[in-house]
Amino acid sequence: MNSHNNLFFLVIFILSLFGSSSVIAEEVSPRGTVELLINSISSLETGIQLSPEEIKKNDLLSYNALGRLNIREICRKALGKYWKKLSLTEQKKFIDLLSRMFIKEAFPNSGKFFSTFKLIYGQTNINELKANVPLSVVHEKEGEINIDFHLYKYSNQWQVVDVALDGISMRNNLRSKLYKIISKNNYQELVRRLEQKLTDIKK
Repeated sequence: MNSHNNLFFLVIFILSLFGSSSVIAEEVSPRGTVELLINSISSLETGIQLSPEEIKKNDLLSYNALGRLNIREICRKALGKYWKKLSLTEQKKFIDLLSRMFIKEAFPNSGKFFSTFKLIYGQTNINELKANVPLSVVHEKEGEINIDFHLYKYSNQWQVVDVALDGISMRNNLRSKLYKIISKNNYQELVRRLEQKLTDIKK
């Protein structure tokens, strides 16, 4: 289903991913966090030529969206065994690269996806510092897609750490892709490809 491919952008681009966690002024519920994330990316202006006002608006919306994710934790889990092998400088660079991938590609594409579907939230399940927010995405022709947003509470703030699409973890899917590149080549090649991808997006 094409919808699955479109939603995949939420992780891998939520993805192809990240930046340090943003500080949010007040505590928001798990569902509220997901709603704010989706509302932010769905409100992004798209087009070849944007006005300075639209660019400024997009920057603010993207910042708000990133603040709903725990980017560092997503990066750490996605790189798995390779994360600890990186220096602090390398970790910071990786986080920055995937953060920009979110802003330049993941958020705009995911926003378009969510804006065309009916969203039905299920019952939020909270277990101490962990929470799951189920969401059914309904399309008249393509049917229903079940999405689970997994959140963790950090410093009294709920943040998304993974998204499962019909039971498939996008974070694990991303890890599989990253491992494949690193094992076949090396970590430097992964960084090079991310940098090239960002350069291509700007063209």
